[in-house]
Amino acid sequence: MKPLLLPPALTASLASLALSVAAAIAPAAAQTTLDKVSFGTNWVAEAEHGGFFQAVADGTYRNYGLDVSIVPGGPNNNNRMLLIAGKLDFFMSANTLQSFDAVANNVPLVAVAAVFQKDPQVLLTHPESKVVKLEDLKPLTLFVSKEGITSYFQWLKSEYGFSEAKVRPYTFNAQPFIADKQSAMQGYVTSEPFAVEKAAKFKPGIVLLADYGFNTYSTLIETRSDVIDKKPDLVQRFVDASIIGWYHYLYGDNAAANAMIKKLNPEMTDELLAYSLAKMKEYGIVDSGDSLRDGIGAMNDERYASFFDKMLRAGVVHSDIDFRKAYTLRFVNKGVGIDLRPKK
Repeated sequence: MKPLLLPPALTASLASLALSVAAAIAPAAAQTTLDKVSFGTNWVAEAEHGGFFQAVADGTYRNYGLDVSIVPGGPNNNNRMLLIAGKLDFFMSANTLQSFDAVANNVPLVAVAAVFQKDPQVLLTHPESKVVKLEDLKPLTLFVSKEGITSYFQWLKSEYGFSEAKVRPYTFNAQPFIADKQSAMQGYVTSEPFAVEKAAKFKPGIVLLADYGFNTYSTLIETRSDVIDKKPDLVQRFVDASIIGWYHYLYGDNAAANAMIKKLNPEMTDELLAYSLAKMKEYGIVDSGDSLRDGIGAMNDERYASFFDKMLRAGVVHSDIDFRKAYTLRFVNKGVGIDLRPKK
């Protein structure tokens, strides 16, 4: 499903209006100087980070009194450690399990917003296997990474009775999966199906774990406890501006943001950017569930408790963790940017 594109003149007009409104309501718009902020992502630049680049590209961060530098992650960059060390102000955390791990290890990091309401983790299948639901995957050979084995696969075992005897190592190479028609492979809904289709010339089946109860938040904004204590206004402005950026990226003119992404990641293509955005919208990765009422970035106590209980039953976390220290609802659920969502 391709993203809906508005006529250029109308898009420019709406974008201009949105920026004018944002500038009018931004709590720091009257500032004469901008607060410098550094934000580290957890991978190379891609559409899954698009809202943050959008907020830089279209001036939303500046409208909120912020001069934001985005520091891309990658296989050789540990931006989360830089956040802990005070070298970054914010970090894009992969999922709620990282937040629980911070509490378990007395690391003073706190999630302040959850950009992805659904984790994009999927299992891909061959058309010949005729998989229509999660349980249909049980007889198949499953290619799962080491990280997957210690996280979502433990949930598959405890909640659905999957067996590790069917698991083979996934090394981020799709060829073993492509060669075995009675197998399934892990991936993200926004990228691996695209890669498989290009390499193997067939459209893989997709089973999104979030649709079966794996209800972790994903792509969270993390910061240190001391930043929250000393600069709550800055945290609020960064969260609000990032949310606005995501609405603009999903539903507006995102050309400038995509140009930034391609400049930082020369291997990125327009085709993959369009595919990733379409899948984020099709599967409600960013804007679904609670975000429809409370705005992008929404979080709630019940969801955290539910996911913690599932991970406890799966043996992934320990009962002595006070998971409530992993996050705060102080900066979200305010309906910021909801008016930017297109009316159906």
